[in-house]
Amino acid sequence: MIEVLVVDDDTRVARVNAAYVEKVPGFRVAGAARNAAEALHQVETLPRLDLVLMDHYLPDDTGLAVVREMRRRGHETDVIMVTAARDVTTVQSAMRQGALQYLVKPFAFAGLRAKLEAYAELRRTLDGGGEAGQAQVDRIFGALSAPSQAGLPKGHSPATAELVRQALIDAPGPLSAQETAERTGLSRQTAQRYLKLLERTGRARLTLRYGDAGRPEHRYVWATRA
Repeated sequence: MIEVLVVDDDTRVARVNAAYVEKVPGFRVAGAARNAAEALHQVETLPRLDLVLMDHYLPDDTGLAVVREMRRRGHETDVIMVTAARDVTTVQSAMRQGALQYLVKPFAFAGLRAKLEAYAELRRTLDGGGEAGQAQVDRIFGALSAPSQAGLPKGHSPATAELVRQALIDAPGPLSAQETAERTGLSRQTAQRYLKLLERTGRARLTLRYGDAGRPEHRYVWATRA
C-alpha cells in the first residue's frame, strides 16, 4: 500500500483530493496538512510516508519551500505538485527540486488517477534494484509521462483514451487493434492510434504474435502485466 500525505490549505479541496486518492487501488491517505508547518510536522512524524501531494500556495510558505526543507532534513519522500500555480518559473523550480509530476488545478478524478497509477508503475519498475539497461532506464524516465486529461496530444480525446486504457486493463492478455475495437466500439484505426499513444508513453507494451505466414500481428498489453 502506498501511503500519501495530502497538503492543501483549502479544507474542502483537501477532502476531495483525499477521496480521489482512496478510490485508486493500492493507495491510502496517511495524513493531511493545511499549511507548510503542518506538512513538515507530518513528514517528520508519520510512521510511513511514500508520496506527498503538495499544494504550492500555502498560508505560511510555499509548497516548494516545504520540498526544499524536506530535502535539507534528509527526507526523500516522493512529491507530486497539485496546484493552481501555472507560471513556468514555478514549474521549472518544481522539476529542479525533484517533484516527480505536476498536476494543475482544477482537475477531474481521471487526471489524478493517471498520475497515481503512473507513480505506482514507476515504483514497481524500481523495486527490482540492480543495474538497468537502456530499455529499463527509458521505462523509468517515461513512467510518469502517461497521457491524462490535461496532457493528451492534439486531436486525442480523454474519453477515448480512457476507453482503450480500460480495455487493456480488463483484458486477460494482449489485445490486437481489432480486438480493442470490438471491446470499445471504436473503429480499428482509432483503436490502433490510441494503442500506439499508450505504447509511446510507456503505459502499454507492444508484443508480436507470429503466424504461419505474413507479417507478425501487433498486440498490446497493459504495462503492469508484462
